Amino acid sequence: MRKEFESITIARNGLTLALSKLVLLTFYFIGFLVLLIKELKPKGKVLTAFNVITLPIILLGTYLIITHMFYGLSHGSNVSQDFPWGIFIGFNVMVGVPFAGGAYVLAFVVYILNAEKYHPILRATILNGFLAYVFYASAIFLDLGRKWNILNPIIGNEFGVNSVLFLVAWHFLLYMIAQFIEFSPAIAEWLELKRLRKILSSMTLGACVFGIALSTLHQSGLGALFMMAKNKLHPLWYTEFIPVLFFVSSIFAGLSCVIVEGTISKKVFRHRMSEEYLKNYDDIVIGLARGCAITLFVYFFLKVLIFIHGKSWVYISSPMGIWYLVEVLGFVLIPCLMFYYGQRDRRINLIRVAALVTMLGVIINRINYSMIAYKWYLPLSEKYIPTWQEIVITLTIVFTQLWIFRWVVNRMPVYGEVPEWAKEKELEEEEYQAELGFTMANGGQRYRDY
Repeated sequence: MRKEFESITIARNGLTLALSKLVLLTFYFIGFLVLLIKELKPKGKVLTAFNVITLPIILLGTYLIITHMFYGLSHGSNVSQDFPWGIFIGFNVMVGVPFAGGAYVLAFVVYILNAEKYHPILRATILNGFLAYVFYASAIFLDLGRKWNILNPIIGNEFGVNSVLFLVAWHFLLYMIAQFIEFSPAIAEWLELKRLRKILSSMTLGACVFGIALSTLHQSGLGALFMMAKNKLHPLWYTEFIPVLFFVSSIFAGLSCVIVEGTISKKVFRHRMSEEYLKNYDDIVIGLARGCAITLFVYFFLKVLIFIHGKSWVYISSPMGIWYLVEVLGFVLIPCLMFYYGQRDRRINLIRVAALVTMLGVIINRINYSMIAYKWYLPLSEKYIPTWQEIVITLTIVFTQLWIFRWVVNRMPVYGEVPEWAKEKELEEEEYQAELGFTMANGGQRYRDY
């Protein structure tokens, strides 16, 4: 009788504890919703040139996406059996992913090489990378005829483990999770969740290392997708080293995107930036330019080697050959020289122009692979040309990402100083990581002594 009474008491206490936690979680959830509704109100001017231009496009693009979902892939799209990949993959995925490459490059530089100089721009770069993957990966969803099949690589229905696309799909998913974990301490600081922030911060380093490994693989994996199109791709672009070229180009594409994004952010979000960021900004840009110059030269050197080894000079007098020279000389060699002289003479404006030219070159390169050099032998009337609806949807994806990026930066400590309570925790974490020897560049010495 006594044992039964004790068991009833334990069960009652357990139920009371569970109910109290449920009530507490409900209050937290309601509080979060109230905060979110409050934070949805715009900060600053509403009638800006950016809002006036982008809002109508986003509204129209949202309508087009809804009709696209209801009426199928053929509605407002020029994709066909000959050109199954349209602008959503050719531009959003193939261009957006290398532009997001700055996140894994800077994570490697800061966490593995221990280059603390670049730490102030790390959060903004990771946020940009995370949003890019979320929005650009969603472009794959739009390019599917049977959209529910996007879950197949995840749930195990016709896994397709021999497909490169299977590898890319899993890497995209895992990398988005890793990037969210890397950025999550900023969300905890915004919500002032001290305990949660401590837990999330302890996961950041592991997520970074995991993310770096994933990113290097799927950046080259995107190039590997074109290995199966040997007879459809112009010989000047087809090579067995496409995955290597895609990986190397993702480094200077990502760093150039960081330079351009930082230049715009410095004007738009200057009030949100810390003194440390503004003080070190020029040195950071010069360091990034040095990285771009080196990787662009490596890329150019590889292109020359592949060109000579493949005896490709027989194609160079054709229109496609001239277009190839424009891409390699105009958008690889020239920006490489611009970056070199820009970082040597500390000419920030020259570096910014070089970054813009490099980004344009990456766009041209990826569109060459997916549209222009793909089935180049067909007449123009049979080639894929995106419809205006596809262009509007593509712009909607880009502009929506920019709106969310602005919303986050205006509320969370992305460019600015972290709260005082978080600084103390950061110091403890740095000392703990140094004791564990995670700082490979300094041989396991403590950060403060290095």
